[in-house]
Amino acid sequence: MCRSGRSEKKGVVIAMGLKALSGSRVEKLKSSMMTSRSRMKLWMIRATTSVLLWTCIVQLTALGEMWGPRVLKGWPSCFSQDSSAAAAALDDKLAWSAPPRVLPPKRVYKNNGYLMVSCNGGLNQMRAAICDMVAISRYLNVTLIVPELDKTSFWADPSEFEDIFDVDHFITSLRDEVRILKELPPRLKKRVEQGVFYSMPPISWSDISYYRNQILPLIQKYKVVHLNRTDARLANNGQPLEIQKLRCRVNFSALRFTSQIEELGRRVIRLLRLNGPFLVLHLRYEMDMLAFSGCTQGCNKDEVEELTRMRYAYPWWKEKIINSDLKRKDGLCPLTPEETALILRALGIDRNIQIYIAAGEIYGGERRMASLAAAYPRLVRKETLLESSDLRFFQNHSSQMAALDYLVSLESDIFVPTYDGNMAKVVEGHRRFLGFKKTILLDRRLLVDLIDQYSKGSLSWDDFSSAVKESHTDRMGNPTNRLVIPDRPKEEDYFYANPQECLQPSSSYEPLSSSF
Repeated sequence: MCRSGRSEKKGVVIAMGLKALSGSRVEKLKSSMMTSRSRMKLWMIRATTSVLLWTCIVQLTALGEMWGPRVLKGWPSCFSQDSSAAAAALDDKLAWSAPPRVLPPKRVYKNNGYLMVSCNGGLNQMRAAICDMVAISRYLNVTLIVPELDKTSFWADPSEFEDIFDVDHFITSLRDEVRILKELPPRLKKRVEQGVFYSMPPISWSDISYYRNQILPLIQKYKVVHLNRTDARLANNGQPLEIQKLRCRVNFSALRFTSQIEELGRRVIRLLRLNGPFLVLHLRYEMDMLAFSGCTQGCNKDEVEELTRMRYAYPWWKEKIINSDLKRKDGLCPLTPEETALILRALGIDRNIQIYIAAGEIYGGERRMASLAAAYPRLVRKETLLESSDLRFFQNHSSQMAALDYLVSLESDIFVPTYDGNMAKVVEGHRRFLGFKKTILLDRRLLVDLIDQYSKGSLSWDDFSSAVKESHTDRMGNPTNRLVIPDRPKEEDYFYANPQECLQPSSSYEPLSSSF
């Protein structure tokens, strides 16, 4: 009995010990699980916090890119080695930054179709054509596709529109007038690639009614019409005032060169200004002009033959047999470098003024430039003012080079073209818009006669100089009305040389060099 009682007590003690041991393990297990859950929660909190912090940083960085110096960029950077220098540079940048641009509201209209255009000629011929095509598109209520530039002419410049002009500014600045797209919508683009569209050259010097009555029905029928020539396709005169003003707006505001071209133009002008006033001489004595015009004054026999061969090599230059002497006497030839030197001296142009040559390679090189260089030793060109590295991206891109000359020509104290080509005319009109800046418009027909008389000894220098000055008193880019010759548009004054509908006594346009 006693043994049995002891055994039972021992069993109870063991059972209680086992139960206590089991309970202890359970408690430890519960404690372990709670600790694991707490750690998991803590990890989740940390991960969520990290994600939220990174999201905030990304958002703030994006806002900094949008708002620029006004937000993050204005804060001191812990990565900057010289925060004071950075702040000074920032202040300098802010001082020259343009005010925020406000886009005009989009014009809403029923789209009658799409107009594609292929411009032809040099930079300024294409520039005027683009202005015309925008005005025509607006009048017809069509969508204009960004114009294609000429790549097959004598200059063979492969530049696209966006290589020369700020295409985004072109599109957005005109959106309150006309819808402009960089390319056709996909469905229509595919049709054009398959050749399903209408292509034609519009009639030169046409009234806007021609486009309403002849071109608009074609656009409505085919949805896409391609105008494959654009030079001088809209008349100078007799157009609605709204059309004329829109042509001006495109020319003087919407057609802005790329930032790369404008910055290089500013640099050239800055370098010139450091050395005083300067005259821009648009010396149009380049090989293509002489071959095209047939003007060979001062050329030797080999040069005459070379120019003649070139003229016959280009089928779109229709005039082949040309009497150079007669053409010169009619005032239809560009002045030679030698003739130009005489005229500048006769006009009383200071010998020590800087003369910037806005032109390509002068035909005959230094031999033909010798007289001009002797009379005016401070001759400069973009190639002599800039490093070759500055122009490396412009090489073999004649239109981009011409854009530089255009900018410098606008800002010069005096502009003198030796031939009334497209650049001379468009720059003349633009300088009128800038406040009738001094532009000497040479009367070549009179001048070659005076030069011949002086060369033969029929006129003394004083008489020659007096005659030149007197004949050009009213040819300095003064306000005047365009000459209108009904039914002879080629002989009347060019709209872009004197856009009188857009000119005010004092223009609010801010010239390029105003930021210097």
